[in-house]
Amino acid sequence: MKAIFRDTYCSPEALKLGDIDKPTIGQDDVLIRVHAAGVDQGVWHLVTGLPYLLRLAGFGLRTPKTRIPGHDVAGHVEAVGKNVTRFHPGDEVLGTCDGSFAEYASAHHDKLVPKPSTITFEQAAAVPASACAALQGLRHRGQLQAGQKVLITGAGGGVGTFAVQLAKAYGAHVTGGCRTTKTELVRSIGADDVIDHTREDFTDRPGRYDLILDTAGNRPLSQLRRALNPTGTLVIVGGAQTGRWTEGADRQLRAAMLSPFVRQNLSGLMSTPRQEDLQTLRELIETGKLTPIIDRTYPLSQAPQALRHVRSGHARGKITLTV
Repeated sequence: MKAIFRDTYCSPEALKLGDIDKPTIGQDDVLIRVHAAGVDQGVWHLVTGLPYLLRLAGFGLRTPKTRIPGHDVAGHVEAVGKNVTRFHPGDEVLGTCDGSFAEYASAHHDKLVPKPSTITFEQAAAVPASACAALQGLRHRGQLQAGQKVLITGAGGGVGTFAVQLAKAYGAHVTGGCRTTKTELVRSIGADDVIDHTREDFTDRPGRYDLILDTAGNRPLSQLRRALNPTGTLVIVGGAQTGRWTEGADRQLRAAMLSPFVRQNLSGLMSTPRQEDLQTLRELIETGKLTPIIDRTYPLSQAPQALRHVRSGHARGKITLTV
């Protein structure tokens, strides 16, 4: 099968496209004929091996444990293990796996849900990592309640576009912070107010927010706290693109260490797509309350260009690969 692969941590430009063996599946696994794969910051980290903290977390100290990059996947079921009863060959699915940048991928059955018929495979591949991060940040960690004032930084990006829609679906008053080129997009997906951060600093506004979901990764903790209500909640998703060891994860650590000593609830989020969350997202998509926003789609052979575009921060929504 055709696949993108590498044997060492490398720059995106060093990724190779070639023929490798089709994956085998275990008794609890599903073999997927991949139609689309999601591209996000997490894939860039696993390709480059940066920050180094990621290697210590178990992804491979000197070389990557998984040869083929990519986690978010959408496609048809090709075959199932003997213990799998939820899916059958021909079913359309979305979810997560190891090695989605390939024609075929193997996934454990509990990491998949049926693909909504209302969206394309490209849209479906955009969902797992970013939409789950938005959902877990707002509902699980942020304890979002209807009527609350919510600020979402990086509102025009991969996680941000899902977060704006989810916060609106759960009844919040949503302010989205983004760059000039993304303001119209953020308004179009339901934000009640939009702040162009190249022209205005949200910390200068007199109002305060009940919940801030920070996906932009470049604000000091002190500034974010100033924009919070005295008992508000801050959830930091991701980090700044600096630092070879932590790349901004130190903000999350500092938030967690400070939180017990202040009235505000401060935390970071390292999200993991879960089946129950994927099912919730699937239902919201089917009812029209959530729509994956695609900036552009690249063919599998242009995976390096897709990763560079994601890393640039200019994507309006999500980037996906077609296989």
